Amino acid sequence: MKIAHSVLAATLALCGLAHAQDNYPSKAITLTVPNPPGGVVDTSARLLNEPLARILGQPVVIDNKAGGSGNVAYGAVARAKADGYNLLISYSAYHVGNPALSPTLPWEAKDFAPVALLTVATNVIAAHPSVPGNNLKEFIAHLKANPGKVNYASQGNGSLSHIGTEIFKQQSSTFMTHIPYRGSGPAVGDVLAGQVQVFITTPPSVMQHVLNGKLKAFAVTSAKRHPGLPNVPTVAEAGMPDFKLEAWVGLFAPAATPPAVIAKLTADVKKALELPETRQRADAAGIELRYLPPEALGDLVKTETAYWAKTIKAAGIKAD
Repeated sequence: MKIAHSVLAATLALCGLAHAQDNYPSKAITLTVPNPPGGVVDTSARLLNEPLARILGQPVVIDNKAGGSGNVAYGAVARAKADGYNLLISYSAYHVGNPALSPTLPWEAKDFAPVALLTVATNVIAAHPSVPGNNLKEFIAHLKANPGKVNYASQGNGSLSHIGTEIFKQQSSTFMTHIPYRGSGPAVGDVLAGQVQVFITTPPSVMQHVLNGKLKAFAVTSAKRHPGLPNVPTVAEAGMPDFKLEAWVGLFAPAATPPAVIAKLTADVKKALELPETRQRADAAGIELRYLPPEALGDLVKTETAYWAKTIKAAGIKAD
């Protein structure tokens, strides 16, 4: 009799799970963002949430959970119920860089299931107008003549701006002092004020400030010029062809999330990203939409995890 009751209970539980999946989503979905408002990660989330909410028929809310170089948000989603209602907007440098920087994280890569790649963005080598130099070569010459006298901002320890600037220093044989911030917004504010002189970051954070002359841009770190900054040369054009830096933002769920929920999410995310209005908003923000399905995003994570582990070790980057 006990065995029969156990079988019945298990069957009812499975039926309840299947019913919940069939009705997904039946309530609001939360996108946890590991950065404060502003910057490519938060902007990517805000490009997605409104069109996705219309497609799913349920609210999609954004929870900015900054702190700990992304680890606060990652740890929270890793521990969240795996039912498709608590999702992570993941930043490439946190996802593939943090494991190489620290052996003790509140999460592991295996804690997350890939849902979809959302966006990619080049980076801009931006500086306060008081920094000498009208081009990248003159800027590098100034750094070499004044080692340690220029400070650079980052979005936090282990962020792409941190790792990327350290690689820039290595490849240009220069030295700048690292000043970490909790996200792009506070960093940009201090660069605009001249309290920190340099910020290598994605276009959404600095593009308008460059266009209105409040910051100057020495180069973009991609193979092609950015359409929103047509007068800013690429690093190759500016004389540093080996320096390339690209950020990506992806959507992830807790690892045990049912495959049927992942399948629905990725299909509807694809629809949301393909809407003309989403593309227009992305273009205005200086972000490239680039959808990848779960398998391809998983492969990207594996490849870049290995690359960043090697790069961080070679550059001698340590968690502050």
